[in-house]
Amino acid sequence: MKKMIFIFAVLLSTLLSAEVIKADYRVEFGIIGKIGIANAVLTRDEDSYVIDVELKATGIAKRLSGDRKEHHISKGHIENGLMVSDLYQVIKSHGSKLENKVYRINHTTKTVTKEYKRWKNGKLVKDTNKTMDYYSKDDLLTLYFNLDKKILDKKMPKSYTFKAVGAEKQKGRVDVVIPNKSELKDYKEYVGKNRDGSWYARAVIHQHIFSSENGELMLRIGRDGITQKAVLKDLIFFGDIRAEKI
Repeated sequence: MKKMIFIFAVLLSTLLSAEVIKADYRVEFGIIGKIGIANAVLTRDEDSYVIDVELKATGIAKRLSGDRKEHHISKGHIENGLMVSDLYQVIKSHGSKLENKVYRINHTTKTVTKEYKRWKNGKLVKDTNKTMDYYSKDDLLTLYFNLDKKILDKKMPKSYTFKAVGAEKQKGRVDVVIPNKSELKDYKEYVGKNRDGSWYARAVIHQHIFSSENGELMLRIGRDGITQKAVLKDLIFFGDIRAEKI
């Protein structure tokens, strides 16, 4: 279940015009079936926003992961129609373990600080503070909510490189690729046809997710900006992870 939030972060890209948006997603893992669900709420006005995402393991994944749960919160302000993160918090729990990460982004000094705490059996076992070696106006949630406005020509094959607070392995680097014509057949097979005006993309976070070395997700994003389906392909033993809006 580790790194599951990346999948949901990608899924939760959406329109920015509404004040309150809710989205629910189901995730299935190869032959195992359903492994998790996520509930997300985006609340925003002209000046500020809050993204609140809760996810939990279900079924066999719940048992194997020790009832894993995650809560992700992004808070910030609106700048030129885009969400700009001021704080990104991640709370995870499973079994007797609990951890809390809080990233604070200072846009004046262009620095990001990370506060990390971990508990086991109710006892604090780790407490650290550090300044990250990269800066971004986006965190992992806002990046994907902002994609619809960051990528204007959604049909032109092209590679985009972004940075997002929370993606630490490659100093925040996240790549998004618009596929070329020769690749479209595979996208239609795995994430569905674009009858509703959907557009396709591949997101690469450059860190190990399950058995996927670079964490590459195939996406079908609806005309309204909401990701309809995503697939993390060809994992060892189990096949694909499929995530779909419900």
